[in-house]
Amino acid sequence: MASSKFVYWNAASVAINTVARLLFLIPLAMTSCASPASNTVPTILLFNGTGTWRNDVAAVEAILKDGHFDYATVNSGQLNRMSESELAAYRLLIVPGGNYIKMGDGLTPSTTAKIRKAVQGGLNYLGICAGGLLAGDAKSNSLNLTSGVRFGFYADVNRNIHKAAVSITCVDRPTLDHYWEDGPQFTGWGQIVGKYPDGTPAIVEGLSGQGWVVLSGVHPEAPASWRKGMKFTTPVDIDIAYARELIDAALHRTVLPHYE
Repeated sequence: MASSKFVYWNAASVAINTVARLLFLIPLAMTSCASPASNTVPTILLFNGTGTWRNDVAAVEAILKDGHFDYATVNSGQLNRMSESELAAYRLLIVPGGNYIKMGDGLTPSTTAKIRKAVQGGLNYLGICAGGLLAGDAKSNSLNLTSGVRFGFYADVNRNIHKAAVSITCVDRPTLDHYWEDGPQFTGWGQIVGKYPDGTPAIVEGLSGQGWVVLSGVHPEAPASWRKGMKFTTPVDIDIAYARELIDAALHRTVLPHYE
């Protein structure tokens, strides 16, 4: 009788110990699963700091979310505090539209130099409108990813036109009407992906050191609400699909069809 009691007690003890060990291991397993995700750096960094146009930040974010891109946002102060190695951990920096002079003023000269070094070291860059102007060698604090090439505005600005539906011609694809607002043209740098009606470069691509750079003077990401009072022949979803194509090309270093 005592022997059977001992066997029963021993089996119960083993079962209790087994359960206790399992309960102890569960939190460890959860920690080990959660830890890598918390330390993962997103692939895309979207600038939303001083000088950016909030509506354009939102338009780009909508495409990133819809396309399930892995991204984070950064403001001017945060970007100023980032080290070059922290910045280089991302694969793509996107700078949207806004006021390129205010963008530069919100960043320190050491920060723009840090971004330039990160791009030349392999960080890719997508500049839209003001983000394209900031990429050049502007009179204000800028990135100078273009080895001294400075960009001007598309000719409509000189005709006192500041907002329009502009037809952009590309290689091996139909002409697309894109939203334009005081956007630049990129004469003198990169391969021409898209042209304005006067033949000047509207969209360009090229290397800056080891970084792949895509610049757009128009806003293919523009939602339907921006089109009020203007006539577009291209549906908004087609333009937005093209914006996503530019993001993909900048992220994956894809060479888009360009003019020779």
